[in-house]
Amino acid sequence: MIRKHKEQDLEQIINVWYKSSTLAHPFLNSSFVEKIKSDMTNIYIPNSETWVYEVENSIVGFISMLENEIGGLFVLPNNHSKGIGTKLVDFISQKHSELEVEVFEKNVIGRAFYDKYGFERIKKYSHEESGNEVLRLKLKA
Repeated sequence: MIRKHKEQDLEQIINVWYKSSTLAHPFLNSSFVEKIKSDMTNIYIPNSETWVYEVENSIVGFISMLENEIGGLFVLPNNHSKGIGTKLVDFISQKHSELEVEVFEKNVIGRAFYDKYGFERIKKYSHEESGNEVLRLKLKA
């Protein structure tokens, strides 16, 4: 079930992010990951429109939106390849005529998902804070 997140979901959302991010981003250093974890908790989730995917009262995935930009799309690793990410993007694409997202070039999992979904690269730049290349992708309805 997809539903709008509630304040009491924050711990589960951060857990999904951390486990998924650790798998998808092994190239990020631990101090950067800790900073992002803090920002997720204190800035990103509270200031975005976040929808969770719930199975038996447990959050197994989420999508956070900043207008038409996917600020985060994460699914617990043991729930990958079950269509949850696709369902979350399908759900959010009903609310936006265009979607954009940024993904680290080295994020093989994320890039494969967005390629399969039909996102196209519109820009590549260097992310100074992490020292990695980032791809900006766009999906037109």
